[in-house]
Amino acid sequence: MSKRSGILEFAILGLLRESPMHGYELRKRLNTSLGVFRAFSYGSLYPCLKTLVSQGYLVEETGGPEVDPLAAPLAGRRAKIVYRLTAAGKEHFEELLAHSGPDAWEDEHFAARFAFFGQTSRDVRMRVLEGRRSRLEERLEKMRASLARTRERLDDYTLELQRHGMESVEREVRWLNELIETERAGRTKPPFGDQD
Repeated sequence: MSKRSGILEFAILGLLRESPMHGYELRKRLNTSLGVFRAFSYGSLYPCLKTLVSQGYLVEETGGPEVDPLAAPLAGRRAKIVYRLTAAGKEHFEELLAHSGPDAWEDEHFAARFAFFGQTSRDVRMRVLEGRRSRLEERLEKMRASLARTRERLDDYTLELQRHGMESVEREVRWLNELIETERAGRTKPPFGDQD
């Protein structure tokens, strides 16, 4: 399984853990809740759903009372298929949620993992946050070393682009430090914006 399809599987299971959904609603939630998934199309979503059904993690239900009652009916079209998480799917998602290894720290995985931190245990959140910070600090050190070696050969615009990249990583490290401090202090609200 590719990294990208693994992320999609994780996000689908996480969203369906909240409530059953049809494919269109699931795609909409992926796009709005987890911006990192904007690039996923129906062409990648539905094969992933079919795979999860074949693995026993999801079941397909046609129409029925679980379909969103506010959704406009589609005249002349077949009933929508609603996807629901099975007990095995819930267990599999719990296993994925408990994983805190290096792939959970990578750019795309981290964003998806972070979106489900509300469902993740504190010790796993800490390992993922600390792993992500460590990974970014390594990246920052490499960027600084590379810039020191090549600074004289770079034009002003390339140099500015390098500086911008380093500032972005530094900002994320500061943000992670705040999140880690919040977790360690046992506070329930992350330090977003001005919350008093």
